Amino acid sequence: MFFKFNLEQIDQAVDYLNEHLQTPIVCFDGPMGAGKTTLISILCKKWQVTDPISSPTFSIVNQYISAAKGGIYHFDFYRLKSIDEAMDIGIEEYLESGNLCLIEWGERISPLLPYHTKVTISINEDQSRSLNIINT
Repeated sequence: MFFKFNLEQIDQAVDYLNEHLQTPIVCFDGPMGAGKTTLISILCKKWQVTDPISSPTFSIVNQYISAAKGGIYHFDFYRLKSIDEAMDIGIEEYLESGNLCLIEWGERISPLLPYHTKVTISINEDQSRSLNIINT
């Protein structure tokens, strides 16, 4: 499934994304600056998360509580040096928790991922964005 949007249409992109998420594990992949954290932030606000939402670049994982979805884990594996680091934080327990797991740079832990939704964000020549959503 494919959706193209510009920054003025980001709310429509989040609505589209919300409608097409079919798994509790969602990986957001794309180049630096593509908007992974922004999409996750707006998605969490849509789900009535009241906690501050930020990229867990240094902490690796943030936890939020959503009035609509319950517990949400937000991961950022950009700084991950090896898959062993993900194992050290107990990634398998998070993934098996049944809670939503929103993962930036999920390709870095792909061998550990069960069935999940992959959201690829591309930056187009006109600086708009394209979302490609695949359940894998």
